[in-house]
Amino acid sequence: MKHVFIIGSKGIPAAYGGFETFVENLTGQAVSEDIQYHVACMSDHNEEFTYHNAKCFRVKVPDIGPARAVYYDLAAFRYCIQKIKKEKIEDAVVYVLACRIGPFVGHFKRQLHRLSGTLYVNPDGHEFMRAKWNKWIRKYWKYSEKGMVKHADLLVCDSKNIEQYIRDEYHKYQPKTTFIAYGTLSYKAGEPTEDLLAWYQKFDIRKENYYLIVGRFVPENNYETMIREFMASDSTKDLVIITNVEENAFYESLKEKTGFLNDKRIKFAGTVYDAALLAEIRYFAYGYFHGHEVGGTNPSLLEALSTTKLNLLLDVGFNKEVGEDAALYWNKKNGNLTTLIQKADTMDEAEREELGRKAKDRMKKWYSWEAIVQQYETLFLTGEEERE
Repeated sequence: MKHVFIIGSKGIPAAYGGFETFVENLTGQAVSEDIQYHVACMSDHNEEFTYHNAKCFRVKVPDIGPARAVYYDLAAFRYCIQKIKKEKIEDAVVYVLACRIGPFVGHFKRQLHRLSGTLYVNPDGHEFMRAKWNKWIRKYWKYSEKGMVKHADLLVCDSKNIEQYIRDEYHKYQPKTTFIAYGTLSYKAGEPTEDLLAWYQKFDIRKENYYLIVGRFVPENNYETMIREFMASDSTKDLVIITNVEENAFYESLKEKTGFLNDKRIKFAGTVYDAALLAEIRYFAYGYFHGHEVGGTNPSLLEALSTTKLNLLLDVGFNKEVGEDAALYWNKKNGNLTTLIQKADTMDEAEREELGRKAKDRMKKWYSWEAIVQQYETLFLTGEEERE
């Protein structure tokens, strides 16, 4: 039996988040009976339970601001070491999601190696570039990333661009890397459901008469560019934005900068946590805007490509490696996205259908959860790297 300890997600059952969805699918669609998963779950109390045949352990984490995630990963890693030692588990894998504990991970790696274990790390995206962090926290994330890369036995990258970045940025450590993509589900829609029609009525939206944006409302997702460029267009469609803007200083700043409240086409529609409803909203959109430029393969992009026919993506490597010729691309130059919107508005249905077909085919072939889970199981069972 191969024991795999996963730390770094908030846990399962899945909350709304990329790593959480990954762990939910990895354990929920498991095929091999030769792998026993152990999953850390952030909580306000300590407890062990079983879910999807995974042995889950809740880790009590105090509310200490940005350091909370660091504390959580350290406490979870400590639990893993104790569990491996107590139960005399041999050749265990500890898989750490994200690069939060770089300054401390060498200590845990040495303990893990003494117990014949192996350290895998998913480096995630460029956390140190996120605008929400002050310069000192950004410096910490960059320093921490270096430590994680230096000490990992294997880095599992969900983006080829991230893998190349790791190899180039930290070549002196000769990091061992592999690429396994993030996954998504295929989607087929029928007629609009009552839930969708009610949602349309609530926000005064019409089927296939809106562009859609779904994602965290943060500067690095380029909301300002997308809103400004849309406002400059002559589109008769709406721009529907599904995000949480409550107590969001960026929202207030953008409201002042762009004056989007005066454009009735722009509609902030809050959050949608019902996966089935969100998939319908995507499916019946005329097109989808994706402005993410920090990080690797983004889950919301995969979901859009598996549902929405017409996808307009920011032209960066992370997005282009996923979309290839199944999407249209824009840059942040003044007027570029506006021109693309004008073009998109006049596309005939056959063009949209063809782009949608290409996108869905790519998702089924390269990004299905079934394929991703198979790749991970093969890695865990046969891919142990040589240790120092």
